[in-house]
Amino acid sequence: MKLNYYLYICSVKVKIWSIMDDIYMLSDVAILGRIGDHMRSARLKQNITQQSLADAAGVSLSSLKKIEKGEIGSFDSLLRVLRTLGKLDVLQPLVDEEQLSPSEYYNLVQSNTAKHQRQRAVGQLNKTNKEESTW
Repeated sequence: MKLNYYLYICSVKVKIWSIMDDIYMLSDVAILGRIGDHMRSARLKQNITQQSLADAAGVSLSSLKKIEKGEIGSFDSLLRVLRTLGKLDVLQPLVDEEQLSPSEYYNLVQSNTAKHQRQRAVGQLNKTNKEESTW
């Protein structure tokens, strides 16, 4: 009986954890808190003090402490700290260009060539309007 109850509790905990891992189910404050926790843990894993990380990243110590508490006031400061910790790759999906399928690329090229046809002159210089040189 106790084993069944234990298994039930474990399955409930797994369901709760899976719900908590869905980022869309979290509030903004919870997401910021998790980011701060991950930043702190990355710093500690690298055995870096807050002061030395703040100095290396070019942010104030108070800004770093706020970031680690989940109070991210400046995206610039967050980027600097991520870069210094070597964790900037978490933003890679945000800066990657979207890959086009071959058919999408073909359609894009065709639409650009149709819009940007080279213009050529078709008229000729009228020689009767030319002034004669006094040389």
